[in-house]
Amino acid sequence: MAPVDGVDNEIKSSALDLIGNTPIVALDRIYPGPGRILAKCEFMNPGASIKCRSSLHMIRKAKESGELKPGQPVIEVTSGNQGCGLAVVCSVLGHPLTLTMSKGNSVQRAIHMEALGAKCIRVPQVEGTYGNVTLADVQAVEEVGLKIVEETKAFYVNQFNNEGNSESHYLTTGPEIWKQTGQHVDVFLATVGTAGTFAGTSKYLKEKNPKLLSFVVEPAGSEPIKGEPITKPLHLLQGSGYGCVPNLFKFDFIDGTVSVTDEEAVKYKQLIGEKEGLYVGYTSGANVAAAMKLLESGRVPKDSWIVTTLNDTGLKYTPVPEELTH
Repeated sequence: MAPVDGVDNEIKSSALDLIGNTPIVALDRIYPGPGRILAKCEFMNPGASIKCRSSLHMIRKAKESGELKPGQPVIEVTSGNQGCGLAVVCSVLGHPLTLTMSKGNSVQRAIHMEALGAKCIRVPQVEGTYGNVTLADVQAVEEVGLKIVEETKAFYVNQFNNEGNSESHYLTTGPEIWKQTGQHVDVFLATVGTAGTFAGTSKYLKEKNPKLLSFVVEPAGSEPIKGEPITKPLHLLQGSGYGCVPNLFKFDFIDGTVSVTDEEAVKYKQLIGEKEGLYVGYTSGANVAAAMKLLESGRVPKDSWIVTTLNDTGLKYTPVPEELTH
């Protein structure tokens, strides 16, 4: 429909146009300085997480290449956020979507995906507990997913090995951060699941500012990128810290790692809510905790502007165990 004469048309054509261009907020109430912690509000995407970006890009690339045919079913292995992002994209573009997810991932994610028309198959855990998902649990979920791909010939998104995942952040997240900060970024840090966010964003920002420092945030006791043995595979940071170096990860773009405990992630998740008015998930808490640790440790200049991501909404999670809140 043509715009009405003399009226600015700000109507979006679909939920796909709501993906990306998320605002950056200064967490000045948590950290008043020197330096700044700047957080990209990825929970404001329509699927309520950063994974909407890669979902849209990977599906569009598959359609453009002809690998994904009109109306063809899609399948993915997910911890929840990629599934929610794909559910947004596939509902708009008309692709039936099936997702396999560990029963250890919060049930709120399954409810979200199915509300968007997807089918979610929850796979029993191998060794983890509810809220704590290990690499073995993920491998069990992948086994179920790959069997369905073989039986149905559905298009398999394969986020852990799909270069379109990291490319989406090189094309959108990195440029947005660079523009929104007025080209002032000293440090970028992020938790790592598939490594798409870290790899794509760090690559772009380092091209723009070769002096920029990039840090990976890892759960304490599950730090393979740092090169440490896995002593605590169970942790609260769902969707990250699987105890292996992801295939999309690039050591070219890393300057160091920061270890964050469950207790630290919970503390800053709560502070982000209580002081900044933002209800986010545990990896978001871990990212902000890591930024604080870097600024307080002297590993980065004290006046650094640190940019990180608030990856998803706290509404995707079951309440944290009481013993971690004290």
